[in-house]
Amino acid sequence: MPLVRIEVSDASPETMGPDIGDLVYQAMTETINVPKDDKFQVITRHAAKDLVHPQSYLGVAYSPGFVLIQITLNQGRTIEMKKAFYRRVADDLHEKLGIRREDVFINLVEVVKENWSFGNGEMQYA
Repeated sequence: MPLVRIEVSDASPETMGPDIGDLVYQAMTETINVPKDDKFQVITRHAAKDLVHPQSYLGVAYSPGFVLIQITLNQGRTIEMKKAFYRRVADDLHEKLGIRREDVFINLVEVVKENWSFGNGEMQYA
């Protein structure tokens, strides 16, 4: 059910977006109960001028390696699950890809189940 959007700088290696996608998918299945094979992702590379963010916000200083991850998913995860997911993604991206934890921006957009159609013009979750 999640739709993951990953936004990275075009200065990053070509494999960076797909590698981030794999780690996000693994974290989703292991921390927030996303079903196996439910992997829908859009990965976009941007020129530095098109990936706009402040130098810092809420005490977090960003670098040119800033990564934006937005996930649309069904409602229902607890705050504890979300915190574990955020931490897991930031830790995995840092440990496996060398991305600074400070540069991992994650936004969850929660929707009701009837807001999805996975094909055939059907509302599979209703």
